[in-house]
Amino acid sequence: MNQRVALVTGGNRGIGREVCRQLAAHGLRVVLTARRADAADSAAAKLQAQGLDVAAAVMDVADLESIRACARDVASRVGEIDVLVNNAAVLIAEDEDLLSTPLDAFRETFETNVWGPLMVCQAFVPSMINRRYGRVVNVSSGAGQLSSMGTYAPAYSISKAALNALTIQLAAATKGTGVLVNCVDPGWVRTQMGGTGAPRSVEQGAETIVWAGTLGANGPTGRFFSNKRQIDW
Repeated sequence: MNQRVALVTGGNRGIGREVCRQLAAHGLRVVLTARRADAADSAAAKLQAQGLDVAAAVMDVADLESIRACARDVASRVGEIDVLVNNAAVLIAEDEDLLSTPLDAFRETFETNVWGPLMVCQAFVPSMINRRYGRVVNVSSGAGQLSSMGTYAPAYSISKAALNALTIQLAAATKGTGVLVNCVDPGWVRTQMGGTGAPRSVEQGAETIVWAGTLGANGPTGRFFSNKRQIDW
């Protein structure tokens, strides 16, 4: 079997970089993407120094032309993508309530957290369908869980609920094609976004994402997971 290839958005730091490390440790060739070339190159070089098969690429998930350019670049240098991890996200106006959150904060959040994964999926998933194999993992959040949603970070929480809906739609659209689509809540993780007081390490945050990205042929699709267990929407 040819070596599987994974692409991770927002892979230059935090959970994204750890997902790249763990996927490469599983034997996949990994494309680590970031908005800036220097950030992608630096992060990839650190993983390469550990003997891992990681390539760098530039992608701004809020920019359709950047996504298309990345898809062309990756196809020419690395080949077809088998595993896609939509990890890139922003957290804006975290301390505002719904009625005081500026509309521009919602727009900017949705550009990255919802339209970004949608555009990236449109760029890479059709070839997965054609090859009858693919794994798509959307990195969501407990903040987007409708069954327990409160008032925290309205723009972020609503965007993650929308990402969960995107996951259900894509899973339905790819049913029976060999493509499995799931979303994962990594928990509250010690990253630049999560802060130093978070209880979970990046290794713990990445573990279920990597598990979902390496599911076997009979694995679940269209589900929401935390700690490798299905949770309510």
